[in-house]
Parts: sequence; structure tokens; C-alpha cells
Amino acid sequence: MSERIDLEQFEQKGLRKVWSVSEFAKRYRLDRTEEARLLKLLGPFASEQELLMNATRTPRFR
Repeated sequence: MSERIDLEQFEQKGLRKVWSVSEFAKRYRLDRTEEARLLKLLGPFASEQELLMNATRTPRFR
């Protein structure tokens, strides 16, 4: 059975941004252990919201 999708509905809501976990780790300067933890937790791809809520970055002190 097919279903018609209304494109205006998606334009109003917006689509979820899906990231590669490796690219997200590079962009947010996460270390290798944190990247491995996210890969184990979420898999190779995840939504931006999931990544932001689960990522922890160690503070950089002088």
C-alpha cells in the first residue's frame, strides 16, 4: 500500500539532522575514548540531538 507524503509538512517541521559519529567527534574535538563510547552506545550514525545529549567533553584547563 502506498501513501502520499505532503512535502509542506516536512518544510514546516524540518528534518532531523543525522551525523556520522566519527564526524561529530572530529567537529566537537572529542577524544578517541569518547568517540568509541558513542559508537558503542549509538552505532555509526545518530541524530544531532542524541549525540549532543550523550557526548561529554573533558574540560581544558590551562
